[in-house]
Amino acid sequence: MIGRIAGNLIEKNPPQVVVDCSGLGYEVDVPMSTFYNLPGLGERVILLTHMVVREDAQLLYGFASGSERAAFRELIKISGVGPRTALSVLSGLSVADLAQAVTLQEAHRLTQVPGIGKKTAERLLLELKGKLGADLDLPAGALESAGSDIQKALTALGYSEKEAALAVKQLPDGIGVSDGIKQALKSLARG
Repeated sequence: MIGRIAGNLIEKNPPQVVVDCSGLGYEVDVPMSTFYNLPGLGERVILLTHMVVREDAQLLYGFASGSERAAFRELIKISGVGPRTALSVLSGLSVADLAQAVTLQEAHRLTQVPGIGKKTAERLLLELKGKLGADLDLPAGALESAGSDIQKALTALGYSEKEAALAVKQLPDGIGVSDGIKQALKSLARG
């Protein structure tokens, strides 16, 4: 398995680059986040890699950071998500944005990535929950925003402001909007 590649960058054709390592040129597919941060042609480049061996091809994917490669590996573990889809996700969202979307369960952020529909986005959020973004330090306003969204959803469902606020206060810290709504509805049904 090839885990890292270092050499001179000799071609840049998005999303593929060619890295010359002592006369041997490796074709490497990279997400656009990595592509935009590459040095100029002829300059030295180091990429962390993930190799995929299929019946009909051996493909090399490159990343500027360990967190990008780790996110890619988590994405391709999900049923129905291949390396191309994983590259699209990492091209459309930074690792931090993806982790925040997973933590806050924001499917709409994932559906903005070309090729990701609502069902796929929801499956990604479900599968990545607890694996990506669990240790993320969110800005203080992000969790307050989730609580506000939950409260707005409850009032839209016919609960009073007071009932909705009380239900939101009982929720654990860091809960996503969809899970928060479900738990709040359960507690309101009991009370």
